[in-house]
Amino acid sequence: MNHRINAWLESAEETSGAWERQPEQSSFGRLWRVFMTARIAIAAVLVSLQAAVYALGTSPHGAMAVCTAYLCATLAVKLWARPRPPGRTMDAQWFSTIGVDVIAFSLLNFLQSSGINYTPLFALPVLLSSVLGPILLAFGTAASVTLLLLADAWWRSLHGSGDFNASFLQAGLSGSGFFLVALLANQLALRLAREERRARRGQSAARMQTQVNELVIEALGDGVLVVDVKGTVRSANPAARRLLATNHAAPFLLTAQAAWQPLVELIHRTFITLSPQQADISLEDPARNARRLQVRTRLAASQDGTHENRCVMFLEDLREMEARVRLEKMAAMGRMSAAVAHEIRNPLAAISQANALLEEDLIDTGQRQLTTMVRQNAQRLAKIVDEVLDISRAQAQIPAPQTTLLVLDEAVARITADWIGQNAASERIRLITGASQAAVYFDFEHLRRLMINLLDNALRYTSDSSHAIEISTQLVAAGQARLAVWSDGQPLESTVQTHLFEPFFSSESRSSGLGLYICRELCERYGALIGYQRALRAATEGNEFFVIFRPASHSLNPGQYSFDSVLV
Repeated sequence: MNHRINAWLESAEETSGAWERQPEQSSFGRLWRVFMTARIAIAAVLVSLQAAVYALGTSPHGAMAVCTAYLCATLAVKLWARPRPPGRTMDAQWFSTIGVDVIAFSLLNFLQSSGINYTPLFALPVLLSSVLGPILLAFGTAASVTLLLLADAWWRSLHGSGDFNASFLQAGLSGSGFFLVALLANQLALRLAREERRARRGQSAARMQTQVNELVIEALGDGVLVVDVKGTVRSANPAARRLLATNHAAPFLLTAQAAWQPLVELIHRTFITLSPQQADISLEDPARNARRLQVRTRLAASQDGTHENRCVMFLEDLREMEARVRLEKMAAMGRMSAAVAHEIRNPLAAISQANALLEEDLIDTGQRQLTTMVRQNAQRLAKIVDEVLDISRAQAQIPAPQTTLLVLDEAVARITADWIGQNAASERIRLITGASQAAVYFDFEHLRRLMINLLDNALRYTSDSSHAIEISTQLVAAGQARLAVWSDGQPLESTVQTHLFEPFFSSESRSSGLGLYICRELCERYGALIGYQRALRAATEGNEFFVIFRPASHSLNPGQYSFDSVLV
């Protein structure tokens, strides 16, 4: 039994340490200030009471001096002492509060005159030690008060003042009451401390969760808006501001711009029906291109009606959704192209073998020219099949052989001459070579495919004027060559530029959208960079596709080059 009582006392003492290391603005600090103010108020009342007794002609027998000293002590503690929870051992702060109270009230009780009973005042130090200190301090204070009351009753019985039995009974009942008050007040203080710690942990967890939610929302690719019933945006992540083409930080009104009216109508419908809404809308802005969005709304309704409802909107760019669909198509096309390439290989090998056998028996020069054409085109088809298989295997930047070097100006001149002969465009094209015999890492056939795709694309959108297409080479850094194909076509829309090199993306319905994608794949294979810009040539603005080649002395790392240093 004693062991369990000691364990309970130790547990209660450790639990009461909940006030430790709490800031001055915590519950401990507030309770400390309340008790210190109460001590000053009681001291002032006692001084006033003694002054009134003295005015009535009754000598206070030193009580006035005790009350005055007690008032000065309480004021000094209030002004200069700082709240600090007691530890396992008593310190000067608690002697200056609880000790001073017990001594002052004991002296008043010993010097009591005019029939004034000061016993109820002992409740103040008992409560102070119980609420702000450990349980042992509270019981110690109650025990000291009880012993002082019993000693006072014994002293009075020796001098024959009052009933001996009644005095001892009154002292015992008061002491028991103080023990009970100490226990109850300490348990209430412990409960308050636990609730405060739980509330602080809950607030900390809520702040952390709020911070995590904000980080997640900020990093979302989809736009997120939180809007109230008046159409005021309370929160908007960067993706939402980008889709709305605004730099305004929340809060701002959706009704401020006419282009956002479809969003306002969708929000209004959400609040009226109290149900989620979904729609594909177009934000028409005369100063910008139209933006097509898929919008989904969810209603955040207050459960108890104490808060205003909120509408959460999720914005997604339909063009990006279409790009994802194109990527899925690309994956499917990759699997299909791999299967087709495997099927083509066998008949292609048979054609090559049959052509070789046929060529052995031919003597006529014209017929041998035909078999030569068949052989060359069969080899070209075999190479294309190998490249399709490479792409379908999704090999990231297949290293090109380090011996695949070519002189850029000579290769560009040969490919340009062949293309002019096939398209009869000698009057519309101009070649300017200025790479000073620079050697670059690139396969000749791959460069041919790259240039043919760019030249065919330029011819499709150029005008009929002379020199409408310009091919140029130049050195932009030490050993770093640049190839550009320029045409005087109309500028591309910004939405088209964003997805220019993506597969299956084209502004024409009859185009496969793979030409520029293949160009990008070929450039990445050899560590080159490909890009697009509007550029001036002979005072005429046009579209320019440029390629920055990897210098022959550099390793295969396209990330080390920047477009900023090569835009002209």
